[in-house]
Amino acid sequence: MTTTQEPQKKSIFANLTTQILIAMLLGGILGIIIHNTISAEAALGFSNKIKILATVFIRLVQMIISPLVFTTLVVGIAKLGNVSAVGRIGGKALGWFFTASFISLLLGMFFVNILEPGVGLNLSNVDLTSASEVAAKTKSISFENFIEHIVPKSIFEAMATNEILQIVVFSIFFGLAAASIGDYVKPVVNGLDKMSHIILKMVNYVMNFAPIGVFGAIAGVFAVRDFQELAITYFKFFGSFLIGISSLWILLIIVGYIFLKSRMTVLLKRIVSPLIIAFGTTSSEAVFPKLTEELERFGVKDKIVSFMLPLGYSFNLDGSMMYMTFASIFIAQAYGVDLDLGTQMTMLLVLMLTSKGIAGVPRASLVVVAATCGMFDIPIEGIALILPIDHFCDMFRSATNVLGNALATSVVGQWEEKNEIDIISSD
Repeated sequence: MTTTQEPQKKSIFANLTTQILIAMLLGGILGIIIHNTISAEAALGFSNKIKILATVFIRLVQMIISPLVFTTLVVGIAKLGNVSAVGRIGGKALGWFFTASFISLLLGMFFVNILEPGVGLNLSNVDLTSASEVAAKTKSISFENFIEHIVPKSIFEAMATNEILQIVVFSIFFGLAAASIGDYVKPVVNGLDKMSHIILKMVNYVMNFAPIGVFGAIAGVFAVRDFQELAITYFKFFGSFLIGISSLWILLIIVGYIFLKSRMTVLLKRIVSPLIIAFGTTSSEAVFPKLTEELERFGVKDKIVSFMLPLGYSFNLDGSMMYMTFASIFIAQAYGVDLDLGTQMTMLLVLMLTSKGIAGVPRASLVVVAATCGMFDIPIEGIALILPIDHFCDMFRSATNVLGNALATSVVGQWEEKNEIDIISSD
């Protein structure tokens, strides 16, 4: 990409960010007006219809995720050239992911125990029927199912359902096989490389719909939720959660400055637009193509981005991790279930394992929380306590997941760049 086009690109992206922020504001205003001026039934009908805008945008993004992950990951591995390089980068990636996940889980456990948002909560007005849909999905969340879920029965089935982890597994095998054959398959690798650039061009077209999607998502939620009532009823829970997630952001940014130094400021500027889109749509998946593009512009090599991001979307969900321990122990507090430190640490390890197969599962964090509650004899119907506020928590979770993956990819990219310089110097 030529540097002469960079100033023009920056102005376009800045404009998109402004449009998204305006769309969020207008969507919130429209939703509040609708909620306060028409009946609850009519507001629900309006919400269902206007949310179609968000659904269309997310489906447009999902349309290009599978081919983008496959083409960029295969090309990235082929460019890495050998199994040892893949193993080295993969080891660094997984080391970072599991460390970040563990710290995020610990933060959630720490703040929910210190602030105790569930203690003394009135359960008399909780709608337990709303938890049935989430509870029904918990049977599919287990360590055994996760192991089975890793390996695809068919790459076409995996791509059709956007199972990122399964696509990653197939792409790694395909990329390693291509790298081992050498020059003979260069035309195939070059073809996939050109295809990835076409898909990235499609990203620019799809992102033009982002403000419309964000507008529909925000308006749909505020049309059916009484924001004032939610704020009063869930002030302690949501306030405690914001303290926890803010602490995680501060920690991630500090770690970023430790490893990236002044470049961390540049990275934050680069990912403003993906962060806002993820926040508005409650979908970190919706910004996967855009984040890929921005990280490459930031200076991370395409082979690192194409390898790290798909792995990160399956293994590195920092915001979701923090929320899972926070929500699980919150429900235990609300029902008066006493969990000693040993039990909470066991819960943390269970969450560490079972959460790794949740990419692409609707309301994934809630499903894992419900499954975990069932394992530790905490009433699963307690999910109903957090359902009314979950959408607003999900906004922060999704944005945090994007920040965590952008940071992990950038740091590992810097490590690899330094490693290559050291190898050249030793030669």
